[in-house]
Amino acid sequence: MSYKETYQKWADFAELPDYLKTELANMTEKTREDAFYTSLAFGTAGQRGLIGAGTNRMNIYTARETTEGLARLMDSKGDAKKRGVAIAYDSRHFSREFAFEAARVLAQHDIPSYVFESLRPTPELSFAIRELNTLTGIMITASHNPAPYNGYKVYGEDGGQMPPEDADKLTDYIKEIDDIFTIKLADENSELITVIGDEIDKKYLENVKSVTINQKVIDEFGKNLNIVFTPLHGTGEMLGRKTLAQAGFEKIAVVEAQAIPDGDFPTLKSPNPENQAAFAYSEELGRKVDADMLVATDPDADRIGVEVRLPNGDYQPLTGNQIGAVLAKYILEAHKQAGTLPSNAAIVKSIVSTELVTAIAKSYDVKMLNVLTGFKFIAEKIQEFEETGSQTYMMGFEESFGYLIKPFVRDKDAIQALLLICEVAAYYKSLGKTLYDGIQAIYAEYGYYLENTVSVTLEGIDGAAQIKAVMDKFRGNQPTAFNGIKVILTEDFLENTATSLDGRVEKLTTPPSDVLKYHLEDGSWIAVRPSGTEPKIKFYLAAVAETNDLSAEKLVKFDQEIKNFIK
Repeated sequence: MSYKETYQKWADFAELPDYLKTELANMTEKTREDAFYTSLAFGTAGQRGLIGAGTNRMNIYTARETTEGLARLMDSKGDAKKRGVAIAYDSRHFSREFAFEAARVLAQHDIPSYVFESLRPTPELSFAIRELNTLTGIMITASHNPAPYNGYKVYGEDGGQMPPEDADKLTDYIKEIDDIFTIKLADENSELITVIGDEIDKKYLENVKSVTINQKVIDEFGKNLNIVFTPLHGTGEMLGRKTLAQAGFEKIAVVEAQAIPDGDFPTLKSPNPENQAAFAYSEELGRKVDADMLVATDPDADRIGVEVRLPNGDYQPLTGNQIGAVLAKYILEAHKQAGTLPSNAAIVKSIVSTELVTAIAKSYDVKMLNVLTGFKFIAEKIQEFEETGSQTYMMGFEESFGYLIKPFVRDKDAIQALLLICEVAAYYKSLGKTLYDGIQAIYAEYGYYLENTVSVTLEGIDGAAQIKAVMDKFRGNQPTAFNGIKVILTEDFLENTATSLDGRVEKLTTPPSDVLKYHLEDGSWIAVRPSGTEPKIKFYLAAVAETNDLSAEKLVKFDQEIKNFIK
């Protein structure tokens, strides 16, 4: 049907809730088209969209539709479906409703579900899947997106985000659904719906204790470490404060105005710890309590942001890559000093994350493995390590502020990262230094690896076409140099090819993905990819030089050249 016909079908549906009827009546032709021209699609981390009426929106009907597809996929697996589904949700609008609507759809298919009593972090959902041995899991969240968004993540039985093969099958099952309004629901009091909570919290917190590497450094220096923590109105408050307290950190100042779960995120423009603006309240509190560091978790507590105190008393954010480098260096050095660094140790990162960690890993004779963007690919490597014994997992990360230290969870875990980054700060405090000093020491040892991610938002039908046009332009006019620095290797992850300067072509072994990466002869690199969860195209710029100024200068020139190229 055309978007106009689909709109009319929704408008004619008598049982539509009043708030959705009102929204339909107030739509302009432009918003009507955007809401109905397509259906929400699955990307690298599930489904995400604006909350509201329409097939291209998050609402109770699209949540039911996705769950109906999941239920049909589980039906195809026979008795295995009896293992059920773990379900969690964050503080966003309608998150609880979507979670329990999903449970009712599953129950109609005779599939049990285990739904958290109240909001919980994404990593705890991953943990619950493994702890309860469910076949899959659902997390209702839009991660760090602004307040008008919500989303639906689906997880596999390993606790990692659903792998591409099953995600494709799920998409096919969703497409088979003829009428979104005829999906059947079990009674909300169905015996197949079990409410869970505190018992999983306790088991998760017990596992988190294993993240600590050097308890002595926390005991001696962590107690006097001044930490400001904010959960940005999300789920991090549930476990973040308890995690720090049980490890022995005592001076924890929480931004109380942001400790209250609220889907409006009233103190923030966007609840994204990647942005310094999200730290405004934390910086104010930090100055009052003379904080050594500021830490923030996003609404579903899978990402973490960190600000460090500078010598002049100001606070400066660390990039996602800098956090990854500081964590990796500490993990490897602490285990080396303790004599517990495995001979087959490995770190896993995404292809668009810093090569500084590659240099760090090499200096410890530790293997670095690169995977596509999407933490499910890191989870797949962990599973491979466990099945083959080929490597011992030490850490995984993505430059977009996602880290996993211990694999009792199989997705980004800001609670684990919160604990370890505070231990790292305590370690530097034991040396009379700060986290800022720590990253500077790493640069001095390995070189100045600086990165910048440029995101361009292009929404709606026109936006999708523009994003495709940019990718097509790169492929049709392959750059041979950036800032006069030769491209020595071009990796096209959609075509699975790696083309050298001399024209030699080798095959990549990663699954197809719409990503281009250009390696330059000085060690710098540039990558471009459409976002899998947002209407954005992302440019990843990475420079390396002997000094900070030279590396920063390269980044500025890369940025300008990219902008000129895509005009």
